[in-house]
Amino acid sequence: MRAGAEMTGATAPVDLDRLTLGSFSGRPVAVLGLARSGIALVRFLADRGARVTAYDVRPAADLGGALAALEGRPVRLLAGPEIDPAEALRGQALVACSPSISSRFPTTEPRLRAALGALEAAGRVPVVSEVDLFLRLCPAPTIGVTGTKGKTTTSSLCAAVLGAGAHTVLLGGNIGTPLVERLPGLTPQHRVVLELSELQLPTLSRGTTVAVYTHVTQDHLDRHGTVEAYRAVKRRLAELVDPDGALVLNAEDPVSAAYAGLGRTRTVMYRRQRPMPGGVGTADGWIAAEAVDRLALAGGGRAPLGPGGRVLPLDEIPLPGAHNVSNVLAAVAVGLLFGIAPDGIRRAVAAFQAVEHRLEPVDRLDGVLYVNDSMGTQPDAVIAALRSFARPIVLIAGGQDKGVPLDALAREAAERAAAVVLIGESAPLLAGELERAGHRHVERAATLEAAVARADVLARDAMAAAGSGAATVLLSPAAASFDMFADYAARGRAFRSAVSALASAREGAPAGEGRGEGAT
Repeated sequence: MRAGAEMTGATAPVDLDRLTLGSFSGRPVAVLGLARSGIALVRFLADRGARVTAYDVRPAADLGGALAALEGRPVRLLAGPEIDPAEALRGQALVACSPSISSRFPTTEPRLRAALGALEAAGRVPVVSEVDLFLRLCPAPTIGVTGTKGKTTTSSLCAAVLGAGAHTVLLGGNIGTPLVERLPGLTPQHRVVLELSELQLPTLSRGTTVAVYTHVTQDHLDRHGTVEAYRAVKRRLAELVDPDGALVLNAEDPVSAAYAGLGRTRTVMYRRQRPMPGGVGTADGWIAAEAVDRLALAGGGRAPLGPGGRVLPLDEIPLPGAHNVSNVLAAVAVGLLFGIAPDGIRRAVAAFQAVEHRLEPVDRLDGVLYVNDSMGTQPDAVIAALRSFARPIVLIAGGQDKGVPLDALAREAAERAAAVVLIGESAPLLAGELERAGHRHVERAATLEAAVARADVLARDAMAAAGSGAATVLLSPAAASFDMFADYAARGRAFRSAVSALASAREGAPAGEGRGEGAT
Protein backbone atom coordinates (compact mmCIF):
# COMPACT_ATOMS: atom_id res chain seq x y z
CA MET A 1 0.00 0.00 0.00
CA ARG A 2 1.54 3.30 -1.09
CA ALA A 3 -0.01 5.39 1.65
CA GLY A 4 0.64 9.07 1.00
CA ALA A 5 2.90 8.46 -2.03
CA GLU A 6 2.96 11.19 -4.69
CA MET A 7 1.32 10.49 -8.04
CA THR A 8 3.33 11.50 -11.07
CA GLY A 9 3.03 11.19 -14.84
CA ALA A 10 0.58 12.24 -17.53
CA THR A 11 -2.74 13.59 -16.34
CA ALA A 12 -4.60 13.97 -19.63
CA PRO A 13 -8.17 12.87 -18.92
CA VAL A 14 -9.37 9.42 -19.91
CA ASP A 15 -11.70 9.62 -22.93
CA LEU A 16 -14.85 7.81 -21.79
CA ASP A 17 -16.19 7.66 -25.34
CA ARG A 18 -13.18 5.66 -26.53
CA LEU A 19 -12.75 3.32 -23.63
CA THR A 20 -11.07 -0.05 -23.97
CA LEU A 21 -9.74 -2.38 -21.32
CA GLY A 22 -6.32 -0.91 -22.04
CA SER A 23 -7.34 2.72 -21.47
CA PHE A 24 -6.24 2.77 -17.82
CA SER A 25 -2.67 1.52 -18.04
CA GLY A 26 -0.26 3.96 -16.41
CA ARG A 27 -3.01 6.51 -15.75
CA PRO A 28 -3.72 8.10 -12.34
CA VAL A 29 -7.26 7.23 -11.28
CA ALA A 30 -9.13 8.02 -8.06
CA VAL A 31 -11.73 5.72 -6.53
CA LEU A 32 -14.10 7.32 -4.02
CA GLY A 33 -15.51 5.01 -1.36
CA LEU A 34 -14.31 1.57 -0.33
CA ALA A 35 -17.56 -0.32 -0.01
CA ARG A 36 -18.39 -3.20 -2.39
CA SER A 37 -18.37 -1.17 -5.62
CA GLY A 38 -15.28 0.79 -4.60
CA ILE A 39 -13.34 -2.35 -3.76
CA ALA A 40 -14.27 -3.87 -7.12
CA LEU A 41 -13.23 -0.67 -8.91
CA VAL A 42 -9.83 -0.56 -7.20
CA ARG A 43 -9.15 -4.19 -8.01
CA PHE A 44 -10.24 -3.82 -11.64
CA LEU A 45 -8.34 -0.59 -12.27
CA ALA A 46 -5.18 -1.74 -10.54
CA ASP A 47 -5.27 -4.97 -12.54
CA ARG A 48 -5.56 -2.91 -15.73
CA GLY A 49 -2.38 -1.02 -14.82
CA ALA A 50 -3.90 2.17 -13.38
CA ARG A 51 -2.14 4.07 -10.59
CA VAL A 52 -4.99 4.13 -8.10
CA THR A 53 -5.73 6.56 -5.28
CA ALA A 54 -8.49 5.28 -2.96
CA TYR A 55 -10.34 7.75 -0.74
CA ASP A 56 -12.72 6.97 2.12
CA VAL A 57 -13.93 9.24 4.89
CA ARG A 58 -13.61 6.39 7.39
CA PRO A 59 -10.30 6.03 9.27
CA ALA A 60 -7.89 3.44 7.92
CA ALA A 61 -8.32 1.48 11.16
CA ASP A 62 -11.97 0.90 10.19
CA LEU A 63 -11.12 -0.32 6.69
CA GLY A 64 -9.45 -3.60 7.59
CA GLY A 65 -11.89 -5.77 5.65
CA ALA A 66 -11.83 -3.52 2.59
CA LEU A 67 -8.03 -3.31 2.53
CA ALA A 68 -7.72 -7.06 2.93
CA ALA A 69 -10.03 -7.51 -0.07
CA LEU A 70 -7.57 -5.53 -2.20
CA GLU A 71 -5.14 -8.44 -1.73
CA GLY A 72 -1.96 -6.40 -1.77
CA ARG A 73 -2.63 -4.40 -4.94
CA PRO A 74 -0.60 -1.15 -5.02
CA VAL A 75 -2.92 1.65 -3.94
CA ARG A 76 -2.37 5.14 -2.59
CA LEU A 77 -4.74 5.27 0.39
CA LEU A 78 -6.25 8.54 1.65
CA ALA A 79 -8.53 7.68 4.55
CA GLY A 80 -10.02 9.42 7.53
CA PRO A 81 -12.07 12.52 8.37
CA GLU A 82 -8.92 14.65 8.62
CA ILE A 83 -8.11 14.11 4.92
CA ASP A 84 -9.23 16.82 2.51
CA PRO A 85 -11.12 14.92 -0.23
CA ALA A 86 -9.91 17.46 -2.78
CA GLU A 87 -6.46 15.91 -2.39
CA ALA A 88 -7.78 12.62 -3.75
CA LEU A 89 -9.11 14.39 -6.86
CA ARG A 90 -6.00 16.38 -7.66
CA GLY A 91 -4.02 15.32 -10.73
CA GLN A 92 -6.29 12.47 -11.76
CA ALA A 93 -7.15 11.31 -15.28
CA LEU A 94 -10.41 9.72 -14.10
CA VAL A 95 -12.52 9.65 -10.96
CA ALA A 96 -14.63 6.56 -10.26
CA CYS A 97 -17.27 6.48 -7.54
CA SER A 98 -19.21 4.05 -5.44
CA PRO A 99 -22.93 4.54 -6.16
CA SER A 100 -23.76 6.30 -2.89
CA ILE A 101 -21.25 9.08 -3.63
CA SER A 102 -22.53 11.91 -5.82
CA SER A 103 -22.40 15.70 -5.85
CA ARG A 104 -26.18 15.54 -6.32
CA PHE A 105 -26.92 13.52 -3.17
CA PRO A 106 -27.39 15.42 0.11
CA THR A 107 -26.49 12.15 1.85
CA THR A 108 -22.91 12.35 0.51
CA GLU A 109 -20.40 13.67 3.07
CA PRO A 110 -20.49 17.49 2.66
CA ARG A 111 -16.79 18.14 1.97
CA LEU A 112 -16.61 15.31 -0.55
CA ARG A 113 -19.82 16.47 -2.18
CA ALA A 114 -18.43 19.99 -2.55
CA ALA A 115 -15.06 18.82 -3.91
CA LEU A 116 -16.73 16.50 -6.39
CA GLY A 117 -19.13 19.24 -7.48
CA ALA A 118 -16.23 21.62 -8.13
CA LEU A 119 -14.44 18.97 -10.18
CA GLU A 120 -17.54 18.32 -12.28
CA ALA A 121 -18.14 22.04 -12.77
CA ALA A 122 -14.60 22.42 -14.14
CA GLY A 123 -15.48 19.75 -16.69
CA ARG A 124 -11.97 18.50 -17.36
CA VAL A 125 -11.71 15.23 -15.45
CA PRO A 126 -14.49 12.69 -16.14
CA VAL A 127 -16.39 11.19 -13.22
CA VAL A 128 -17.85 7.72 -13.71
CA SER A 129 -19.65 5.19 -11.53
CA GLU A 130 -18.81 1.52 -11.37
CA VAL A 131 -21.98 0.47 -13.20
CA ASP A 132 -21.61 3.12 -15.91
CA LEU A 133 -18.00 2.06 -16.47
CA PHE A 134 -19.21 -1.52 -16.77
CA LEU A 135 -21.91 -0.67 -19.32
CA ARG A 136 -19.46 1.37 -21.42
CA LEU A 137 -17.11 -1.61 -21.69
CA CYS A 138 -19.47 -4.61 -21.62
CA PRO A 139 -19.58 -6.52 -24.94
CA ALA A 140 -22.51 -8.72 -23.85
CA PRO A 141 -26.25 -7.97 -24.05
CA THR A 142 -27.47 -6.52 -20.76
CA ILE A 143 -30.81 -6.59 -18.96
CA GLY A 144 -31.31 -3.75 -16.47
CA VAL A 145 -34.01 -4.23 -13.82
CA THR A 146 -35.33 -1.39 -11.72
CA GLY A 147 -38.43 -0.25 -9.83
CA THR A 148 -39.35 0.80 -6.34
CA LYS A 149 -39.57 -2.78 -5.09
CA GLY A 150 -39.32 -6.24 -6.60
CA LYS A 151 -35.98 -5.54 -8.29
CA THR A 152 -34.01 -8.30 -6.60
CA THR A 153 -36.57 -11.05 -7.11
CA THR A 154 -37.23 -10.01 -10.70
CA SER A 155 -33.51 -9.76 -11.50
CA SER A 156 -32.92 -13.20 -10.02
CA LEU A 157 -35.88 -14.63 -11.94
CA CYS A 158 -34.60 -13.10 -15.19
CA ALA A 159 -31.18 -14.67 -14.62
CA ALA A 160 -32.76 -18.05 -13.85
CA VAL A 161 -34.94 -17.93 -16.97
CA LEU A 162 -32.07 -16.87 -19.23
CA GLY A 163 -29.98 -19.63 -17.67
CA ALA A 164 -32.35 -22.13 -19.29
CA GLY A 165 -30.83 -21.17 -22.65
CA ALA A 166 -27.44 -21.88 -24.17
CA HIS A 167 -25.65 -18.75 -22.92
CA THR A 168 -23.72 -18.12 -19.71
CA VAL A 169 -25.59 -15.65 -17.49
CA LEU A 170 -24.15 -13.22 -14.93
CA LEU A 171 -26.26 -11.55 -12.23
CA GLY A 172 -25.06 -8.50 -10.32
CA GLY A 173 -25.33 -4.77 -9.72
CA ASN A 174 -27.32 -3.54 -6.75
CA ILE A 175 -28.05 -7.14 -5.84
CA GLY A 176 -24.66 -7.07 -4.11
CA THR A 177 -22.18 -8.18 -6.77
CA PRO A 178 -20.35 -5.46 -8.73
CA LEU A 179 -19.50 -6.91 -12.14
CA VAL A 180 -16.76 -4.56 -13.33
CA GLU A 181 -14.07 -7.14 -12.50
CA ARG A 182 -15.74 -9.67 -14.80
CA LEU A 183 -15.27 -7.50 -17.90
CA PRO A 184 -12.05 -9.14 -19.18
CA GLY A 185 -13.83 -12.50 -19.49
CA LEU A 186 -17.08 -11.31 -21.11
CA THR A 187 -18.02 -11.84 -24.76
CA PRO A 188 -21.13 -11.13 -26.86
CA GLN A 189 -22.22 -14.69 -26.07
CA HIS A 190 -22.81 -13.89 -22.39
CA ARG A 191 -26.01 -12.46 -20.92
CA VAL A 192 -25.74 -9.98 -18.02
CA VAL A 193 -28.60 -9.11 -15.65
CA LEU A 194 -28.13 -5.95 -13.57
CA GLU A 195 -30.33 -4.85 -10.71
CA LEU A 196 -30.19 -1.04 -10.78
CA SER A 197 -31.19 1.18 -7.87
CA GLU A 198 -31.98 4.86 -7.52
CA LEU A 199 -28.37 5.32 -6.41
CA GLN A 200 -26.96 3.91 -9.64
CA LEU A 201 -29.43 5.23 -12.21
CA PRO A 202 -28.47 8.96 -12.01
CA THR A 203 -24.87 8.03 -12.85
CA LEU A 204 -25.70 6.26 -16.12
CA SER A 205 -24.70 7.61 -19.49
CA ARG A 206 -25.24 4.28 -21.25
CA GLY A 207 -28.36 2.15 -21.25
CA THR A 208 -28.96 -1.58 -21.20
CA THR A 209 -30.14 -3.76 -24.07
CA VAL A 210 -33.40 -4.46 -22.26
CA ALA A 211 -34.85 -2.32 -19.47
CA VAL A 212 -37.31 -3.98 -17.07
CA TYR A 213 -39.55 -2.09 -14.65
CA THR A 214 -41.41 -3.63 -11.73
CA HIS A 215 -43.33 -0.54 -10.57
CA VAL A 216 -42.47 3.01 -9.56
CA THR A 217 -44.05 4.59 -6.48
CA GLN A 218 -41.88 6.52 -4.00
CA ASP A 219 -38.85 5.84 -1.86
CA HIS A 220 -35.60 7.42 -0.65
CA LEU A 221 -37.07 10.90 -0.36
CA ASP A 222 -34.28 11.56 2.16
CA ARG A 223 -31.93 11.51 -0.83
CA HIS A 224 -34.07 12.85 -3.69
CA GLY A 225 -36.27 15.34 -1.84
CA THR A 226 -39.51 14.93 -3.79
CA VAL A 227 -41.53 12.16 -5.38
CA GLU A 228 -41.07 13.88 -8.75
CA ALA A 229 -37.27 13.88 -8.41
CA TYR A 230 -37.25 10.21 -7.38
CA ARG A 231 -39.39 9.24 -10.36
CA ALA A 232 -37.21 11.27 -12.72
CA VAL A 233 -34.24 9.21 -11.54
CA LYS A 234 -36.15 5.98 -12.16
CA ARG A 235 -37.09 7.07 -15.68
CA ARG A 236 -33.40 7.29 -16.61
CA LEU A 237 -33.11 3.61 -17.53
CA ALA A 238 -36.02 3.85 -19.98
CA GLU A 239 -34.56 6.96 -21.55
CA LEU A 240 -31.24 5.24 -22.26
CA VAL A 241 -32.38 1.77 -23.38
CA ASP A 242 -30.85 0.44 -26.62
CA PRO A 243 -33.06 1.29 -29.64
CA ASP A 244 -32.52 -2.29 -30.87
CA GLY A 245 -33.54 -3.69 -27.47
CA ALA A 246 -36.83 -3.48 -25.61
CA LEU A 247 -38.65 -1.97 -22.66
CA VAL A 248 -40.49 -4.45 -20.41
CA LEU A 249 -43.13 -2.50 -18.50
CA ASN A 250 -45.76 -3.25 -15.87
CA ALA A 251 -49.10 -2.31 -17.47
CA GLU A 252 -50.71 -2.21 -14.01
CA ASP A 253 -48.38 0.56 -12.83
CA PRO A 254 -49.38 3.91 -14.34
CA VAL A 255 -45.96 5.52 -13.79
CA SER A 256 -43.78 2.95 -15.52
CA ALA A 257 -46.45 2.10 -18.12
CA ALA A 258 -46.20 5.71 -19.33
CA TYR A 259 -42.57 5.09 -20.30
CA ALA A 260 -43.84 3.19 -23.35
CA GLY A 261 -43.68 6.44 -25.33
CA LEU A 262 -40.00 7.09 -24.61
CA GLY A 263 -37.38 6.76 -27.34
CA ARG A 264 -37.48 4.44 -30.34
CA THR A 265 -37.49 1.16 -28.46
CA ARG A 266 -40.36 -1.32 -28.69
CA THR A 267 -42.28 -2.20 -25.55
CA VAL A 268 -43.47 -5.48 -24.06
CA MET A 269 -46.21 -4.89 -21.51
CA TYR A 270 -47.07 -7.40 -18.79
CA ARG A 271 -50.10 -7.59 -16.50
CA ARG A 272 -52.03 -10.05 -14.31
CA GLN A 273 -54.83 -10.16 -16.88
CA ARG A 274 -55.12 -11.46 -20.42
CA PRO A 275 -52.03 -10.41 -22.35
CA MET A 276 -52.07 -7.42 -24.65
CA PRO A 277 -50.91 -7.96 -28.24
CA GLY A 278 -47.12 -8.26 -28.08
CA GLY A 279 -47.27 -8.73 -24.31
CA VAL A 280 -47.43 -11.20 -21.42
CA GLY A 281 -50.29 -11.85 -19.01
CA THR A 282 -52.43 -14.53 -17.42
CA ALA A 283 -55.29 -16.55 -18.88
CA ASP A 284 -57.21 -19.56 -17.56
CA GLY A 285 -54.73 -20.28 -14.77
CA TRP A 286 -51.64 -19.91 -16.97
CA ILE A 287 -49.03 -17.30 -17.73
CA ALA A 288 -49.45 -16.71 -21.43
CA ALA A 289 -48.15 -14.39 -24.13
CA GLU A 290 -49.47 -13.03 -27.38
CA ALA A 291 -47.25 -12.38 -30.40
CA VAL A 292 -43.98 -11.46 -28.64
CA ASP A 293 -41.09 -11.06 -31.07
CA ARG A 294 -37.56 -12.06 -30.18
CA LEU A 295 -34.76 -9.52 -30.20
CA ALA A 296 -32.70 -9.37 -33.37
CA LEU A 297 -29.66 -10.60 -31.42
CA ALA A 298 -31.71 -13.71 -30.51
CA GLY A 299 -32.63 -14.40 -34.11
CA GLY A 300 -35.70 -12.22 -34.49
CA GLY A 301 -39.10 -13.55 -35.46
CA ARG A 302 -41.95 -14.66 -33.23
CA ALA A 303 -41.01 -16.16 -29.86
CA PRO A 304 -42.16 -19.79 -29.51
CA LEU A 305 -45.17 -20.41 -27.24
CA GLY A 306 -47.29 -23.32 -26.13
CA PRO A 307 -50.90 -23.91 -27.24
CA GLY A 308 -52.99 -20.79 -26.74
CA GLY A 309 -49.84 -18.82 -25.99
CA ARG A 310 -49.26 -20.73 -22.75
CA VAL A 311 -45.92 -20.67 -20.96
CA LEU A 312 -46.42 -22.05 -17.44
CA PRO A 313 -49.24 -22.72 -14.95
CA LEU A 314 -49.73 -20.12 -12.23
CA ASP A 315 -49.85 -22.82 -9.58
CA GLU A 316 -46.24 -23.76 -10.38
CA ILE A 317 -44.94 -20.37 -9.21
CA PRO A 318 -43.12 -21.20 -5.95
CA LEU A 319 -43.25 -17.66 -4.49
CA PRO A 320 -46.07 -16.25 -2.34
CA GLY A 321 -48.14 -13.19 -3.20
CA ALA A 322 -49.76 -11.62 -6.24
CA HIS A 323 -46.81 -9.25 -6.60
CA ASN A 324 -44.58 -12.25 -7.31
CA VAL A 325 -46.86 -13.23 -10.19
CA SER A 326 -45.99 -9.83 -11.65
CA ASN A 327 -42.29 -10.47 -11.08
CA VAL A 328 -42.55 -13.80 -12.91
CA LEU A 329 -44.44 -12.15 -15.78
CA ALA A 330 -41.58 -9.69 -16.24
CA ALA A 331 -39.01 -12.51 -16.28
CA VAL A 332 -41.10 -14.49 -18.77
CA ALA A 333 -41.14 -11.45 -21.06
CA VAL A 334 -37.34 -11.25 -20.88
CA GLY A 335 -37.04 -14.97 -21.59
CA LEU A 336 -39.24 -14.70 -24.68
CA LEU A 337 -37.30 -11.69 -25.97
CA PHE A 338 -34.12 -13.75 -25.78
CA GLY A 339 -35.69 -16.80 -27.40
CA ILE A 340 -35.92 -19.09 -24.37
CA ALA A 341 -38.36 -21.94 -25.06
CA PRO A 342 -41.53 -22.15 -22.92
CA ASP A 343 -40.55 -25.49 -21.37
CA GLY A 344 -37.19 -24.00 -20.32
CA ILE A 345 -38.90 -20.98 -18.78
CA ARG A 346 -41.34 -23.26 -16.98
CA ARG A 347 -38.58 -25.40 -15.47
CA ALA A 348 -36.57 -22.34 -14.39
CA VAL A 349 -39.52 -20.72 -12.60
CA ALA A 350 -40.66 -23.95 -10.93
CA ALA A 351 -37.13 -24.51 -9.55
CA PHE A 352 -36.67 -20.92 -8.36
CA GLN A 353 -35.86 -20.43 -4.68
CA ALA A 354 -36.89 -17.41 -2.62
CA VAL A 355 -34.33 -14.60 -2.65
CA GLU A 356 -32.45 -14.18 0.60
CA HIS A 357 -34.04 -11.49 2.82
CA ARG A 358 -37.08 -11.11 0.50
CA LEU A 359 -40.10 -13.06 1.80
CA GLU A 360 -37.60 -15.73 2.80
CA PRO A 361 -39.12 -18.56 4.89
CA VAL A 362 -36.75 -19.14 7.80
CA ASP A 363 -38.44 -21.83 9.91
CA ARG A 364 -41.79 -23.12 11.13
CA LEU A 365 -42.14 -23.75 14.86
CA ASP A 366 -45.37 -25.31 16.15
CA GLY A 367 -47.35 -23.88 13.27
CA VAL A 368 -45.76 -20.41 13.34
CA LEU A 369 -43.96 -19.53 10.10
CA TYR A 370 -41.09 -17.05 10.46
CA VAL A 371 -40.46 -14.95 7.33
CA ASN A 372 -37.39 -12.77 6.73
CA ASP A 373 -38.38 -9.78 4.56
CA SER A 374 -35.55 -7.52 5.69
CA MET A 375 -35.41 -6.06 2.16
CA GLY A 376 -38.94 -4.72 2.74
CA THR A 377 -37.67 -1.21 3.47
CA GLN A 378 -40.47 0.68 1.74
CA PRO A 379 -44.21 0.77 2.64
CA ASP A 380 -45.46 -0.70 -0.66
CA ALA A 381 -43.20 -3.72 -0.18
CA VAL A 382 -44.51 -4.29 3.34
CA ILE A 383 -48.12 -3.98 2.15
CA ALA A 384 -47.42 -6.62 -0.50
CA ALA A 385 -45.78 -8.84 2.13
CA LEU A 386 -48.79 -8.54 4.47
CA ARG A 387 -51.06 -9.57 1.60
CA SER A 388 -48.92 -12.62 0.85
CA PHE A 389 -49.80 -14.60 3.99
CA ALA A 390 -53.01 -15.77 5.65
CA ARG A 391 -54.02 -14.27 8.98
CA PRO A 392 -53.05 -14.19 11.80
CA ILE A 393 -49.85 -12.24 11.18
CA VAL A 394 -47.52 -10.56 13.66
CA LEU A 395 -45.47 -7.83 11.97
CA ILE A 396 -42.02 -6.72 13.13
CA ALA A 397 -41.21 -3.29 11.68
CA GLY A 398 -39.10 -0.20 12.26
CA GLY A 399 -35.62 1.12 11.67
CA GLN A 400 -34.20 4.28 10.12
CA ASP A 401 -36.95 6.41 8.58
CA LYS A 402 -36.69 7.09 4.83
CA GLY A 403 -38.98 10.11 4.72
CA VAL A 404 -41.86 8.40 2.88
CA PRO A 405 -45.55 8.41 3.93
CA LEU A 406 -46.55 5.51 6.19
CA ASP A 407 -50.32 6.01 6.42
CA ALA A 408 -51.27 3.41 3.78
CA LEU A 409 -49.03 0.83 5.44
CA ALA A 410 -50.59 1.60 8.83
CA ARG A 411 -54.07 1.02 7.43
CA GLU A 412 -53.01 -2.29 5.89
CA ALA A 413 -51.37 -3.40 9.14
CA ALA A 414 -54.51 -2.47 11.07
CA GLU A 415 -56.48 -4.69 8.70
CA ARG A 416 -54.15 -7.70 8.42
CA ALA A 417 -51.73 -7.81 11.38
CA ALA A 418 -53.00 -9.16 14.70
CA ALA A 419 -50.11 -7.36 16.41
CA VAL A 420 -47.13 -5.20 15.51
CA VAL A 421 -43.80 -5.14 17.34
CA LEU A 422 -41.71 -2.03 16.59
CA ILE A 423 -37.96 -1.52 16.77
CA GLY A 424 -35.49 1.21 15.92
CA GLU A 425 -35.58 4.97 15.42
CA SER A 426 -38.82 5.04 13.43
CA ALA A 427 -40.79 3.15 16.12
CA PRO A 428 -42.46 6.30 17.54
CA LEU A 429 -43.43 7.50 14.06
CA LEU A 430 -44.85 4.11 13.10
CA ALA A 431 -46.64 3.79 16.42
CA GLY A 432 -48.37 7.12 15.83
CA GLU A 433 -49.47 6.11 12.33
CA LEU A 434 -50.74 2.74 13.56
CA GLU A 435 -52.67 4.41 16.38
CA ARG A 436 -54.32 6.81 13.91
CA ALA A 437 -55.20 3.85 11.71
CA GLY A 438 -56.97 2.21 14.65
CA HIS A 439 -54.53 -0.62 15.39
CA ARG A 440 -55.14 -1.89 18.90
CA HIS A 441 -52.07 -3.99 19.59
CA VAL A 442 -48.74 -2.27 19.07
CA GLU A 443 -45.67 -2.98 21.20
CA ARG A 444 -42.05 -1.90 21.16
CA ALA A 445 -38.84 -3.86 21.68
CA ALA A 446 -35.33 -2.61 22.35
CA THR A 447 -33.64 -5.17 20.09
CA LEU A 448 -34.57 -7.37 17.16
CA GLU A 449 -33.94 -10.44 19.31
CA ALA A 450 -36.44 -9.18 21.88
CA ALA A 451 -38.90 -8.37 19.11
CA VAL A 452 -38.71 -11.92 17.76
CA ALA A 453 -39.22 -13.41 21.21
CA ARG A 454 -42.25 -11.20 21.84
CA ALA A 455 -43.67 -11.80 18.35
CA ASP A 456 -43.43 -15.53 18.99
CA VAL A 457 -45.67 -15.20 22.05
CA LEU A 458 -48.10 -12.88 20.26
CA ALA A 459 -48.36 -15.21 17.26
CA ARG A 460 -49.27 -18.16 19.46
CA ASP A 461 -51.85 -16.08 21.29
CA ALA A 462 -53.35 -14.93 17.98
CA MET A 463 -53.35 -18.48 16.65
CA ALA A 464 -55.21 -19.71 19.73
CA ALA A 465 -57.72 -16.84 19.59
CA ALA A 466 -58.42 -17.52 15.92
CA GLY A 467 -58.72 -21.26 16.43
CA SER A 468 -56.14 -21.64 13.70
CA GLY A 469 -53.31 -24.10 13.33
CA ALA A 470 -51.00 -21.59 11.66
CA ALA A 471 -49.69 -18.05 12.01
CA THR A 472 -46.89 -15.95 10.54
CA VAL A 473 -44.24 -13.76 12.16
CA LEU A 474 -43.12 -11.36 9.44
CA LEU A 475 -40.03 -9.15 9.61
CA SER A 476 -40.78 -6.44 7.06
CA PRO A 477 -39.38 -3.20 8.47
CA ALA A 478 -40.64 -0.39 6.19
CA ALA A 479 -37.37 1.36 7.06
CA ALA A 480 -33.65 1.31 6.42
CA SER A 481 -31.41 -0.70 8.72
CA PHE A 482 -28.60 1.72 9.48
CA ASP A 483 -29.79 2.76 12.94
CA MET A 484 -29.15 -0.74 14.29
CA PHE A 485 -27.33 -2.77 11.62
CA ALA A 486 -24.67 -2.43 8.93
CA ASP A 487 -27.25 -3.12 6.23
CA TYR A 488 -30.49 -4.98 5.51
CA ALA A 489 -28.58 -8.26 5.11
CA ALA A 490 -27.12 -7.99 8.61
CA ARG A 491 -30.63 -7.32 9.92
CA GLY A 492 -31.94 -10.38 8.08
CA ARG A 493 -29.17 -12.55 9.47
CA ALA A 494 -29.94 -11.30 12.99
CA PHE A 495 -33.58 -12.27 12.48
CA ARG A 496 -32.58 -15.76 11.35
CA SER A 497 -30.30 -16.11 14.36
CA ALA A 498 -33.08 -15.07 16.72
CA VAL A 499 -35.45 -17.61 15.16
CA SER A 500 -32.73 -20.26 15.41
CA ALA A 501 -32.37 -19.45 19.10
CA LEU A 502 -36.10 -20.00 19.56
CA ALA A 503 -35.84 -23.35 17.82
CA SER A 504 -32.86 -24.39 19.92
CA ALA A 505 -34.69 -23.47 23.12
CA ARG A 506 -37.47 -25.88 22.13
CA GLU A 507 -35.25 -28.80 21.24
CA GLY A 508 -35.72 -30.30 24.70
CA ALA A 509 -39.35 -29.22 25.11
CA PRO A 510 -42.03 -31.84 26.02
CA ALA A 511 -43.95 -33.49 23.21
CA GLY A 512 -46.30 -31.09 21.47
CA GLU A 513 -44.21 -28.07 22.40
CA GLY A 514 -41.18 -28.56 20.18
CA ARG A 515 -40.45 -27.69 16.58
CA GLY A 516 -43.04 -28.23 13.93
CA GLU A 517 -42.49 -28.96 10.27
CA GLY A 518 -39.70 -27.07 8.53
CA ALA A 519 -40.43 -23.95 6.52
CA THR A 520 -41.56 -24.46 2.98
